[in-house]
Amino acid sequence: MDFYTFLREFADSWMLLFMVVVFVVVIFWAFRPGSTKIYDDVANIPFRHVDAPAPEMGADKSAASKEVRT
Repeated sequence: MDFYTFLREFADSWMLLFMVVVFVVVIFWAFRPGSTKIYDDVANIPFRHVDAPAPEMGADKSAASKEVRT
């Protein structure tokens, strides 16, 4: 048997099965119970240190005053 033919048969059978199993595991991992709190926390990272409302359109401010850190 040719090496290419062997790899082709392996990819068409066992590797396909392996990739489907990995896909299903990743989907279950992402939607597991209790993960919603973690994903909500990660989604709010850009807004974590914003204490002031957004500046009005056209307001020129220096770069130092745009970032608010506590």
